[in-house]
Amino acid sequence: MPSKRTTLPLAAAVVAVAAALAFVVTKEPHYDIRPGAEAGNPQCERITESAPGKLAGHAHHDTELPGVAVWGDSDIVLRCGVPELGPTTDPCFAADGVDWVIDSARSTDTSKVITTYGRTPATEVTVTQSLKAPDEVLVELSALISPIEQTAQCVQPD
Repeated sequence: MPSKRTTLPLAAAVVAVAAALAFVVTKEPHYDIRPGAEAGNPQCERITESAPGKLAGHAHHDTELPGVAVWGDSDIVLRCGVPELGPTTDPCFAADGVDWVIDSARSTDTSKVITTYGRTPATEVTVTQSLKAPDEVLVELSALISPIEQTAQCVQPD
């Protein structure tokens, strides 16, 4: 049976390690994000592996989630492998040859949810309103999306 003298330092060491780990965990951002159903698609892997290290001044943060890329403290969230959109009355626009649709039902005063149109797998980007130039975000991300074949358009070419 161990003496109390050896048990006490061991217990103190365990408490110290637990406290240190708790500090580290609370310092890491918590992402309440679910990957898209088709996040395992090779195109999603390519997109997330090629994601820029910085976007709109926000640093890229690694996640263990397939098909997900995050910049800042969830200021910009990309989810590849989300359901493809069908015909919609939501606003649609093109950025560098990629059609994007603003999800009016899920967008709020503080963030916009924008999804690619006519590409499988579809990619969803959520941007906070605090961004000074969300258009620049979509232009840069469109370069990652454009290799996916476009099968439909929501913006008709001129």
